[in-house]
Amino acid sequence: MEILIRFLLAILWGSLVGAEREYRSKAAGFRTIIMISIGACFFANMSAAIGGPNNPDRIAANIVTGIGFLGAGVIFKADNRINGVTTAATIWAVAAVGLGIGTGYYFASACGSLLILFVLAVLPSVETTIDKFNQSRELIVHFSVRQDQTAACEALLTELSLKYRPVKTIKDDQLLRVSWLVQGSDQTFRTLLAQLKTMEAIHYFEL
Repeated sequence: MEILIRFLLAILWGSLVGAEREYRSKAAGFRTIIMISIGACFFANMSAAIGGPNNPDRIAANIVTGIGFLGAGVIFKADNRINGVTTAATIWAVAAVGLGIGTGYYFASACGSLLILFVLAVLPSVETTIDKFNQSRELIVHFSVRQDQTAACEALLTELSLKYRPVKTIKDDQLLRVSWLVQGSDQTFRTLLAQLKTMEAIHYFEL
């Protein structure tokens, strides 16, 4: 009965966190998070059973290391950004909750799950507010080789007090593709977009 209660608690807390991840369409969603919670709980029980009283952490100690490989699978790089780190951290934290349930620390596991939900559900609004004042974006501009606007674009970035660094320059026949990693406030980016639209020499740009 004690083992059954532990598995049910692992499903309960794992499903709450998994539902939040599924709602946000993350790589590790509802079923995945539940399986991680159940697996960590099961490993904790088996560790105590196999290791005996002298070595109860024989298997459980490797959960922290092993779960890292699963977390690494949801991290990927795209457009000079690394995505999936929060989901990987969630996997790691949920495994800790499952381990706590499997070893009988129900209250600590419940507190841990609630804190995970708080961070995932409430703090994104705080993160959005911070991003309004400071965020990083990639500016990509296309223009002809004869009308090289690289200097003009960099002068505009400097005028708007935006921090930037060149990423790469690609020449394709008579077209030039230049990109920068730009850092600044949301309002400044809006002004930048408006200014770029007035530059007729630019064929295409994205931010």
